[in-house]
Amino acid sequence: MSGGAFGKCFDPNGARHGIPTFPWRYAPDGYATRRQLRARGLRPGGQPVAAQVLRPRYRRGPLVAYLYREDLAKPVRPMTPAKRAALAKAMCARRTCPACRRDAGYVIPLSLGTCVTCAYPEPPTA
Repeated sequence: MSGGAFGKCFDPNGARHGIPTFPWRYAPDGYATRRQLRARGLRPGGQPVAAQVLRPRYRRGPLVAYLYREDLAKPVRPMTPAKRAALAKAMCARRTCPACRRDAGYVIPLSLGTCVTCAYPEPPTA
């Protein structure tokens, strides 16, 4: 796997990239991305990035995914009542139209800045 298409992405010792680097989908067992850790109920827990996977792309730089060691990962902190209340308040603010002050029933798009009803009022009928 050291040559060909994977040559630039395969650096298990970290000599070229500074940290162990593997081709996309070829990371060894024991490493996981943040999303993979979260799906297992874990978090990195302050550990540094242990490795990375690279996915080459044409005409652009490669996609990079950082990997963390699963054995050093810690369990996800439980949701506290205060945190739950703060998230509910933030979501309520995202749903409230600043123009008419009503709950739109959906998250207000940043591109509009107001609910659809305020952004596109009905034209007067003749």
